[in-house]
Amino acid sequence: MSDDVNVKKNSVMDDVELKEWLASLDYVLNSGTSDRVQYLLQQLQIRAQESGVTLPFTYNTPYINTISKEKQPAFPGNRDLERRIKSIVRWNAMAMVVKANKLADGIGGHISTYASSATLYEIGFNHFFRGRTDTNNGDLVYFQGHASPGIYARAFVEGRLSEINLGNFRRELAAGGGLSSYPHPWLMPSFWQFPTVSMGLAPIMGIYQARFNRYLEDRGLKPKDDNKVWVFMGDGESDEPESLGALTMASREKLDNLIFVINCNLQRLDGPVRGNGKIIQELEALFRGAGWNVIKVVWGDDWDSLLEKDTEGLLARRMGEVVDGEYQKYSVSSGAYIREKFFGTDPRLLEMVAHLSDEQIGDMKRGGHDPEKVYAAYKAAVEYKGAPTVVLAKTIKGYGLGESGEGKNISHNQKKLNDQELKEFRSRFNIPISDAEVAKAPFYKPAEDSPEMKYIRERRNVLGGALPLRRTETTPLKTPSEAVFEEFYKGTEGRAVSTTMAYVRILSQLLKDESIGKFIVPIIPDEARTFGMEGLFRQCGIYSHVGQLYDPVDSDSLMYYKEAKDGQILEEGINEAGSISSFIAAGTAAATHNINTIPFYTYYSMFGPQRVGDLVWAAGDLRCRGFLVGATSGRTTLNGEGLQHQDGHTHLLTSTVPNLISYDPAFAYEIAVIIRNGIERMYEKQESVFFYISVGNENYNMPAMPAGVKEGIIKGLYRFSQSTKASDLKAHLLGSGAIMNQVLAAQKVLEEKYNVSTDVWSAPSYNELRREALHAERENLLNGKKTRVPYVTQVLQNEKGVFVSASDYMKVLGDSIRQWVPGPYTVLGTDGFGRSESREALRDFFEVDAKHIVWATLISLHEQKQIGDDVLSKAQGELKINPNKLNPMIS
Repeated sequence: MSDDVNVKKNSVMDDVELKEWLASLDYVLNSGTSDRVQYLLQQLQIRAQESGVTLPFTYNTPYINTISKEKQPAFPGNRDLERRIKSIVRWNAMAMVVKANKLADGIGGHISTYASSATLYEIGFNHFFRGRTDTNNGDLVYFQGHASPGIYARAFVEGRLSEINLGNFRRELAAGGGLSSYPHPWLMPSFWQFPTVSMGLAPIMGIYQARFNRYLEDRGLKPKDDNKVWVFMGDGESDEPESLGALTMASREKLDNLIFVINCNLQRLDGPVRGNGKIIQELEALFRGAGWNVIKVVWGDDWDSLLEKDTEGLLARRMGEVVDGEYQKYSVSSGAYIREKFFGTDPRLLEMVAHLSDEQIGDMKRGGHDPEKVYAAYKAAVEYKGAPTVVLAKTIKGYGLGESGEGKNISHNQKKLNDQELKEFRSRFNIPISDAEVAKAPFYKPAEDSPEMKYIRERRNVLGGALPLRRTETTPLKTPSEAVFEEFYKGTEGRAVSTTMAYVRILSQLLKDESIGKFIVPIIPDEARTFGMEGLFRQCGIYSHVGQLYDPVDSDSLMYYKEAKDGQILEEGINEAGSISSFIAAGTAAATHNINTIPFYTYYSMFGPQRVGDLVWAAGDLRCRGFLVGATSGRTTLNGEGLQHQDGHTHLLTSTVPNLISYDPAFAYEIAVIIRNGIERMYEKQESVFFYISVGNENYNMPAMPAGVKEGIIKGLYRFSQSTKASDLKAHLLGSGAIMNQVLAAQKVLEEKYNVSTDVWSAPSYNELRREALHAERENLLNGKKTRVPYVTQVLQNEKGVFVSASDYMKVLGDSIRQWVPGPYTVLGTDGFGRSESREALRDFFEVDAKHIVWATLISLHEQKQIGDDVLSKAQGELKINPNKLNPMIS
């Protein structure tokens, strides 16, 4: 017997056997319950494994809809009116981008993302997204950034935006007001809730926002509700590590208030997301493996009748065989092509569609474009309990754009349509615009008394009002009294402590404050013991939604690891991206919940903006408030840890965020003044700023606060110590952070050994000095006359002598104020990679220790011809200055 005959015979036997098994399963389904089916399948699996049969492991279900036709709920809306409204929104979204690029070629904008996701949004707007009311905060929605034209278009139809606004899309400075390119609360503070277009950030921010909502409930700061956090993202965006990196946190915390909707249009900017694979199946496995409820919306209702006839599973099997690159090809191909390439692999599949014309086959929808399928998925998602849900909706990128961009690799960058394409789009979606007008791509809005307008208003009223909508007015907090900070103004009276210890003590005091203590949110990425913060464990408790289900190993110690349902500390583990996301959620609670929570996020300073800079930038965009505290800061202060940990540049990174106020305090009283001022600015005066404070782990005496220096601390510069030495030689040393002690030591050497009258200035913020000076220069420039003198110049302009700045940061930090320093100015800093060594050795290596500060001062005096060559030569030997030492910038 030939091999072909054997293969054919075995194939027939396989089909017969398969039919018998399927018939048995159908019998149990018809006569029993789903639980009975699950039990039988489990027993079969056990028997197979006991017999040595290794079953293939998979988290995947067949490539069909999770919710079958039989389980689909009745659609509650008016399909005709909703289709009409969606078509109008589609037109206006497209017209907005087309008009913008006609007015200013290359201004940009995106049509295809919203075109693919219109149904996903419209079902949400008409049936699920709850707006904010007087008694309910409503849902929080992270709209996919590239879909912003569609969200603007709907707001226009609702009457929230004008034709002028839409006409000024991406022209924010135009007369009448424009619209930002993407969701940006900084630019449209009463409209957008969240910035989302830096791809990957919305998913992780959404997860931690949902958890923070639970945190507020468990701590009694807000009433429990069933509001949802919706996160819309694209399938291509899932490649960003932040998109999927926190999935298990959401399931671990049982965040059933969280819903992801992933628009699986199978395309990235350049081509397919997974041309040789299946992104929906890949994402399903990832989310199910992470413990999420997964709902797949793959096929529209056109496919239901075919799947009902698929008693042998042939169609479902074929659906699972085809890769995404081929599905993308089908989206731009004729029905005849699909009949041949998809159904033509098996005569039985061809028979299934024999009654359909090629045109009907070509028109068969994907699930994400079917309102009833999407509604069923959303309804199941909002009703699901015990875990977060993800909806994987299959769509076509550029849906409705026709030949100009539907399903093509160029779809993402499609910004223009020619006259014929505009006519086809108009006709496809039945927009009442004449041929004579269509080339102008005019905006269209139905009459106020039209059925469409009545319906859209009725649906939003039922759901609580407009979205997106951001709260801009909140109830302010009262700044704690000076008495809370008084002990820190007095200094430590000879006792050596670090600035980190002083900060932790201040935080502990604030947590006890009757007025604001309950609103403080300490956030720690698994470094509490490193920073000496473990005492807060018992004082405040570590937040856990389930409390503490175990007896901790250190339960008999005073500072044991205490978890509690009403715990105040967010202990995020080794997870800076998650920690900063919690900071953002807490720092924007005033806008989302009208609750002024005050986050203090304390972390290894090196792992702040350098690691999560994009999220820090998003915090600025979000008008976030709170304190970022970079502990163990400074290139030479964190001794021993080496290159990866020693931070000498965070203050440069913070300077790039316009509303981030940064300080490098040297003493406990400076920290106290800065924190009190920050609370006053952010929570009493409601300024849209947030603070960064660097603190170190070096212990030294904290002096009492000199009189009259508070303003200088806040502005960034004040005289800490004025010399009483009478001398013709004069120097001014500027110090900050832990290097302030080297400056004070240098002052002593200069005065006692080299007869230089030396004043010491504390410079807690070069960044604030520079910003204020730039504001002054801009004001003078635009007014055409110098009426405003920068603060740094005001403070120093009457001082004689030379100026030397030293910090534990790169030289460019101190150098940033050079043009406003009224005299010779030398800057010392820590440019270069760190390394493992003692503080003494590191400061010598980076040339920021006392002897190098003294030497820099003498060099400057020599350049000013105030000391001779002999003095300089002698000093070089005395100070042991080695001109041939390693260069720290390149070593």
